[in-house]
Amino acid sequence: MPLVDKNPVLEELHIKHLITISQIVTEAEEWKPALDKIVKLVRTVFIFDNLVLYLYNETDENMDVVYARAVGRGKTSGAEISWGEAIASQVQKTRRTIVEEVPQDKQGDRLQQPCTLAVPLILNNHFLGVLIYIRFGGPSFTAENIQLGEYIAWHISLLIQRQKMLETNLNLENRNKMFQFQDDFVSTISHDLRTPLGCIKGYTTTLLRNDTQWDPQTQHEFLQVIDDETDHLQHLIDNLLDSARLQSGQMQMFFQPVLLDHLLADSIDRTRLHFPEIKLTLENSAPLRPVQADPNRLAQVFENILANAAKYAPNHPILVTLEQDSSQVVINVQDQGPGISQMDLPHLFKRFYRSAGLQNSVHGAGLGLYICQQIVKAHHGEIAVKSQEGNGTTFSITLPCEQPCQVI
Repeated sequence: MPLVDKNPVLEELHIKHLITISQIVTEAEEWKPALDKIVKLVRTVFIFDNLVLYLYNETDENMDVVYARAVGRGKTSGAEISWGEAIASQVQKTRRTIVEEVPQDKQGDRLQQPCTLAVPLILNNHFLGVLIYIRFGGPSFTAENIQLGEYIAWHISLLIQRQKMLETNLNLENRNKMFQFQDDFVSTISHDLRTPLGCIKGYTTTLLRNDTQWDPQTQHEFLQVIDDETDHLQHLIDNLLDSARLQSGQMQMFFQPVLLDHLLADSIDRTRLHFPEIKLTLENSAPLRPVQADPNRLAQVFENILANAAKYAPNHPILVTLEQDSSQVVINVQDQGPGISQMDLPHLFKRFYRSAGLQNSVHGAGLGLYICQQIVKAHHGEIAVKSQEGNGTTFSITLPCEQPCQVI
């Protein structure tokens, strides 16, 4: 770092400018906006027409322009004027500050007479890149100018290094999150797959025993358990596949005109087959107009919400209401069950989230509501939940009547 004490050139850069530059570097969340501020501040005491920042790419050992500003002469000339490519390569090789002048011709085109100051960005003997200042038509860079340019370059080196550290930390955090997610995924899926597989294996092995004869009723009961657990296993696998497709953006939506009251009625009928004891009621204020939607995916959403209400609010009635205006339709699924903890509400739509207070008898990998939310979003709609412990739960789905696009 160049010395600042008793330096007549740096005295030109008022002490508040020095403090401001340090603050910008220290507080910057992104380096490019910070560099914009530094350039604007520095140019009040250090004249240059172009400023170019080349960063060293360790992968291919080349340098890339990552920042360039034309703030003086030649501001509107763009790529036609000098940006210091050749001198940047020289600094990369020598790791030293280089000043390059061309003979000045007062009658000639000043844009063809660049004076260039190229400063290496080095921290802890680590080469980061090159900072280039260009003046068209002079004046030449004095020794004091060079020292000031190096001082500014040192601060920019700090800024770049700090940004790299922030990016490295963010990458490490994301990697740790990914590893944790993978661990949670394996743990959750292993448990949820093992449960139905264990039941299927156990009852099948029991039926195949040669030392015992089972009466027809018992055989039927065992086979019913195997059938139910197979359905459960298939449901888990389907959810995993849907979740993966949604994460990768590969789940397509096939929109067509859909009567939501008919679609909901069909979903309610299918839910009653699985939960014959549940009381389900559908109310809609008036005949509905068709909306643009994917009927299969919306049916998946409705049946998931209805099944959740049946499982988590057993022996309580469920009311489904449907309202439509000129632009949207709102579906509410309301139960009168035990409600959802306020601690759980913000997390319900996260992948693999399951409340610690859920009964072990309620199956699920915590993917259903996540998939529902993504499908509703693909319809450019919204899904929300309101609940109070002891006062039931209401899921609300809002869908536009028309779709701005046909597939996702």
